[in-house]
Amino acid sequence: MSAIALARRMGSHHWLIVLVLLALGVLATATSSFWRPLITESLDAVVHRTAPASDHDSHEAQGAAVTDHGHENSAHEDPNHLDLSPQAQRNIGLKVGAVTLQEFEREISIPGIVVERPGRTSAAVAAPLGGIVSGIMAVEGEAVAPGQLLFEVRLTHEEIVQAQGEFLKTAAELGVTEREITRLEVIAAEGAIPGRTLLDRKYERDKQQAAILAQREALLLHGLSNEQIDAILRDRKLLQGLAVYAPPCQDCRPEEQHVQIWQIQKLNVTMGQHVNSGDTLAVLADYRILFIEGKAFEQDTGEIYRAVEHDWPVTAMIESAGSEPEQIGNLKITYTSGRVDADSRAFHFYVAIPNRLLRDVETADGHHFVDWRFKPGQRVELRVPVERWEGRLVLPAGPVAREGAEAYVFQRSGDSFVRRPVQVEYRDQHSAVIANDGSIFPGDQVALSGAQQMQTAIKNKSGGGVDPHAGHQH
Repeated sequence: MSAIALARRMGSHHWLIVLVLLALGVLATATSSFWRPLITESLDAVVHRTAPASDHDSHEAQGAAVTDHGHENSAHEDPNHLDLSPQAQRNIGLKVGAVTLQEFEREISIPGIVVERPGRTSAAVAAPLGGIVSGIMAVEGEAVAPGQLLFEVRLTHEEIVQAQGEFLKTAAELGVTEREITRLEVIAAEGAIPGRTLLDRKYERDKQQAAILAQREALLLHGLSNEQIDAILRDRKLLQGLAVYAPPCQDCRPEEQHVQIWQIQKLNVTMGQHVNSGDTLAVLADYRILFIEGKAFEQDTGEIYRAVEHDWPVTAMIESAGSEPEQIGNLKITYTSGRVDADSRAFHFYVAIPNRLLRDVETADGHHFVDWRFKPGQRVELRVPVERWEGRLVLPAGPVAREGAEAYVFQRSGDSFVRRPVQVEYRDQHSAVIANDGSIFPGDQVALSGAQQMQTAIKNKSGGGVDPHAGHQH
């Protein structure tokens, strides 16, 4: 169809546009030798700027990316591979240790409290007779040895005065009788007196000896010592005051009787105070060995008895100044209460715990003071084993990270860590038992802390986290 025919079909008012287009086409063809080189040169420049970089340039760009993003490219190549900078390792408190094959004890945690040993920890020092406190040789909190002088009491009780008087009188009469017997033995030998007279005097001496022995025991019961009684016999004077000593140690070996084991927990008297017979002068405490009272639930009774039957050791966890509680192992259950508390429904059992000294000093004035690590009233967590499994891969609970149904540990590989999926056979707040199925092996070095933070880093690296550059154009 000709241009004139086309213009006629489109309408008379369009024919002028068609003629203009035709004229421009003719003009472009006529001037192509002028404008074609210019366009070609411009296109070459554009292609050169947008062409792919060479291999050398590509490696340099990747190196720059690694420098900028901290090994980000290598980490993206393996989704289970994680590189941590030294700063990141310190931030998460990273600790690394070897996996070991060992026996595992399934334990239950029981709350407990440190308590005194009934009849052993505390001892009351009582006034044997009534009188006035004339001397206090120890101070509250001081450590004293068995047999050490604690108090002096000036006797005012009529009974002790009378007992001493009778003892002294009997001793004097015994002396007179012995001298009489000596005299009669000489006369009887000469035949001047019948032998029965001498025999009567000997009977009388035997009675006096029996009486003085009984009176001596009575004075000992009143609180006098053998040395004090001997002094009454030697000096022929009544004792004006009474000395009160620290009681002997019931659980000590003979060589320990002079060790500072008692601690004056409370002083109940002051100088010049009048006390009656039986009044408590002081309360002493022996903290060398204490009990931990465990308070188990009623349903745990059977498991506690199983631990007692097998003589399994118990572990005590005690809060300390550090971040981790102090662990005291190899303790034994001494006895169980044998009943369930009617009110709390708790089953009580008792574990003996040896104490240790934290401080042992002597002041300039001669007083001795000690501080013990464990004290009555401290809260304790008891771990009681109730089942034993042989040949298990055991880790602390911290090295295992959870993500839905999956569980992971992070194995060291050179300077990096590789995430390994594992099967957790058992886990509590302290330990995790890993199936020995080839996921990890004994001797492998794994992260013992910070596993959950490392799992978060893996997740963020693989795209689970928020892109920090999202919404930005460069």
